Amino acid sequence: MSRLLRRSFIAAALLGLAAVAPASAQSSGAKVVLRFSLLSADSQSEVRKYWQPVLEDLARATGYEVQPFFSANYGLLVQAMGAKQTEVGWFSALPAVEAVDRAGAEVFARTVDDKGRDYYTSLILARKGSGLTLAKLLKCDKTLNFGLGDPNSTTGTLAPMTYLFNARHIDPKACFKTVRSAEHSVNLMAVANGVVDAATNNSTGMSYYKDGSPAAREAVTKTVVIWESPPLPESAVVYRKDLDPTVKRKIRDFFVNYGKAPGAEGEHQRQVLVNLKYSGFHGAVDSYLEPIRKMKAEQAKVAEH
Repeated sequence: MSRLLRRSFIAAALLGLAAVAPASAQSSGAKVVLRFSLLSADSQSEVRKYWQPVLEDLARATGYEVQPFFSANYGLLVQAMGAKQTEVGWFSALPAVEAVDRAGAEVFARTVDDKGRDYYTSLILARKGSGLTLAKLLKCDKTLNFGLGDPNSTTGTLAPMTYLFNARHIDPKACFKTVRSAEHSVNLMAVANGVVDAATNNSTGMSYYKDGSPAAREAVTKTVVIWESPPLPESAVVYRKDLDPTVKRKIRDFFVNYGKAPGAEGEHQRQVLVNLKYSGFHGAVDSYLEPIRKMKAEQAKVAEH
């Protein structure tokens, strides 16, 4: 290969690489790609249906290419951000703490539910008509089957452990006949169908299930809440700290103003929020997650003993 040909080949390759640049290394004329992490534990198609309009609106508002990055496991989403495989993400509070502490992320927004609340609650469900009460659940006679959530779930594991079991010096493994960990939708169906006697869930999830698939709606009618936690910080939206400042500003401005536009655009955004069961996003910083840090520290102390 001649020197001139080699130079032409290298120049073409470099131009190809420059066409798509990570948001942390934005340069003039480069195409910025934002990979947005989303938990798809219940159903990737369902999550895509609710969030794809937001991602498309983000792309139009910023001029960046926005790609969804799905995983059924929060731990993998945190790892992906730490490995710079994603730039932005929607996390529940506990994995958001993990993303900040271990993956170089920072909080820039928080979700607000359709009633204007920036909090939600952990729940324990029992099968309707079973006669199971919280008092009976906590008898700890090892006759009941119990379902916790993902170990990295705020409402599925951390909150019930902190506010219910640890507060009473109860180890679920010593309390129940069996303890299993599953996602919220699986726990809902397990309680409704009698696979487990009780299981964790959360208030936001139950709102979705009431308007979800026929099977989910039916399952909700077969369950009853026997315990509810104190208010917990709602989900956070985070981006990597090392992103270009201009990129971060555009992302933050988009979220904190989403649903506030006038005219048809605003109507469209507000309908997207209705489908998400949100009324909007508020600006936030890492300290928003401080209640979760305290719960996590308490849980670590219990584990040491």
